[in-house]
Amino acid sequence: MNKFDHLKDDDSGDHDDPASQIEMDQCDSDSAQNSFRRKPTSPGAGEHPLQYNYTFWYSRRTPSRPANTQSYEQNIKHIGSVASVEQFWKFYSHLVRPGDLTGHSDFHIFKEGIKPMWEDEANKNGGKWIIRLRKGLASRFWENIILAMLGEQFMVGEEICGVVVSIRFQEDILSIWNKTANDQVTTSRIRDTLRRVLNLPPNTIMEYKTHNDSLKDNSSFRNTKIAL
Repeated sequence: MNKFDHLKDDDSGDHDDPASQIEMDQCDSDSAQNSFRRKPTSPGAGEHPLQYNYTFWYSRRTPSRPANTQSYEQNIKHIGSVASVEQFWKFYSHLVRPGDLTGHSDFHIFKEGIKPMWEDEANKNGGKWIIRLRKGLASRFWENIILAMLGEQFMVGEEICGVVVSIRFQEDILSIWNKTANDQVTTSRIRDTLRRVLNLPPNTIMEYKTHNDSLKDNSSFRNTKIAL
C-alpha cells in the first residue's frame, strides 16, 4: 500500500456530491486563475509532501476552428496546484471526471513550472506516449496514470513532464509527456511501466510522437509511430 492508497478513502470525497461538478466557466475566469497563482504551493503541517509540485490545467476548443500556438495558450486554463498527497485528493475529488466531460476537452497535470505546450523549455526536446481508449474508460485510466506519476512509479528520474487526458467525440486519448524523445532506454521504460500500471492487454497498440513532429504538422495525434 502506498501513501496514496492509505489516504484515498478518507480524503478523496464523494464523487457523486454536487460539489464534484465544478463548472468549467468558473475555471475560465481571470479572478479564479489569479487566486490560484497567488497561493503558495507548499505542503501543510503534517501533510505528506509529493516529490514534485503539480499543476492542473483545463482546455476546451471548437474542433472546427484551426488551432495555433497563440490561441491554444490563451485557451488553456490554470485551475490549481498541489504539493502534498492530501492537497491532491482534496482538489481532485472536486474535479469533474473525464468521462463526464463533453466535446473537445482536455485535462492536464504537469510538474509545476512546466506548461502543457510543445514549445515549453522542458518539453521541446521530448515527446509523448499515446494510448487510445474506447469511450467509458477514460476516468479509471486517468486516475491510475496520475497516481503512477505522483507516486514516482516510472523510475526515470526527472524525465516525466506530465499527463493529459483528451476527450474526443469517438474516442478518448491518454498521453504521458517526457523530456527526451531520443532516449530510447527511458521511453521504453515509460512504455513498459504504462502497460503495467494500466494493466493493458499485451496486444494494446501504443503510439509515440515527438513534440518536434507535432510542431511540424500542427497535430497532437496524427502521424505517430506505432509500438506493439
